[in-house]
Amino acid sequence: MTTEKIIRDPVHDVIAFRLDDPTESLLFGLLNTEEFQRLRRIRQLGMASLAYPGADHSRYSHSLGVMQTARLILGQLRHFTPIDPESQTLCLVGSLLHDLGHGPFSHVFERVSGLSHEQLTTQIIQDPSSQVHQLLRQRDAMLPARVADLMNGRPERSFYSDILCGQLDADRFDYLLRDNLMTGSRYGGFDLQWLLHALMVDGPTNRLAVRWKGVSAVEAYLQSRYHMYRNVYFHKVVRSAEGMVKLALQRAKRLAVQDRLEWPAREHVVHRALLSQRLSVEEFTELDDVSILHCFKIWKDSSDVVLAGLCRGLLHRRLYKTVDLTAIEDPQRIESALEKAADAVTKAGGDAAYDLFFDQPADTPYETRRPADSAEDDILVGDPAGRLIPFGAISPLSAALNRQLTFRRLHVAEPFRDGVLQAVRSV
Repeated sequence: MTTEKIIRDPVHDVIAFRLDDPTESLLFGLLNTEEFQRLRRIRQLGMASLAYPGADHSRYSHSLGVMQTARLILGQLRHFTPIDPESQTLCLVGSLLHDLGHGPFSHVFERVSGLSHEQLTTQIIQDPSSQVHQLLRQRDAMLPARVADLMNGRPERSFYSDILCGQLDADRFDYLLRDNLMTGSRYGGFDLQWLLHALMVDGPTNRLAVRWKGVSAVEAYLQSRYHMYRNVYFHKVVRSAEGMVKLALQRAKRLAVQDRLEWPAREHVVHRALLSQRLSVEEFTELDDVSILHCFKIWKDSSDVVLAGLCRGLLHRRLYKTVDLTAIEDPQRIESALEKAADAVTKAGGDAAYDLFFDQPADTPYETRRPADSAEDDILVGDPAGRLIPFGAISPLSAALNRQLTFRRLHVAEPFRDGVLQAVRSV
């Protein structure tokens, strides 16, 4: 009888591991390493639960979903090209481990500490002290290095690397559907099954492409990406909370540099990470949302008024209010608005460096490449005659999807909002 492990997932339903299969057994083993289990304590959407209460899902569930999506893609591609067993193992392991180096609160901690999640992922995979490395090395001494190479598109791009990173990759497929489901936003749904069915491999280039029947599915997928960024990832409450987390961590970092951070101690992993010190794998495994939230709970009573105020606001959902400047496109007018807003906060007795911040999130749902860039990253569609055509040359929606989605907002502590609003009205 086959030994099988089954995980129920809200997006993919049944995710099964056949333990009599070497690759499946390896994947299940990786799930149970300390470094991967840490992802249970990293929320996929950071502070988004302050706007969408259901958005408490973890990078663990997302990473598991990316692996399952990669499985489905490879299953479809078998109809068009032979799938090398070792390359399949590399692809599935890479898809499972792709977020291993993510720090707390999505990308916010990364921006403050300077610790790159891509570099940390590679470090964990290649560090002999990590359980992940040891498990991979038991299978093949070269496997850790080969997984890291595939994640970085080496030695050359192929459909295996496209599955890990591209405009039609397993990562995007999963996070759009998962984030849409968990937020309840209903903006990010698309027909994954039909899109998967339309995928193919272009023989001459060995790259991922889409059959002609999949054009509508690609359009729906790209539109869902647009709507998720517009309504979830760039939601004003989400961006306000993330900005406050960034300010709190920056303030804590400044105090740490000046040796004035009352807690934690210098040797604590949070203190060391704030100072961008290199962490061992064991230390990094201790760095998660829980450790930062614990800091916030202690810092809310800090003698530093700025740090205490930011942490109380985050813990009790007293977030900065938003003044929307998106309609202003002239850079000089924006600069003038920022100056007047800062002046208004200062005159009212606030600190413009911490009671106010400007946020300009931007994303392009479908990125076409300039001639000087590599055209290999375009979404390519195989037409009925067998020719490969860029998606942008086929879909009338491509022009709109290639436009950058941008918001320009001031986020300001509530006591100063009316003054800032009045100050920028004249711009």
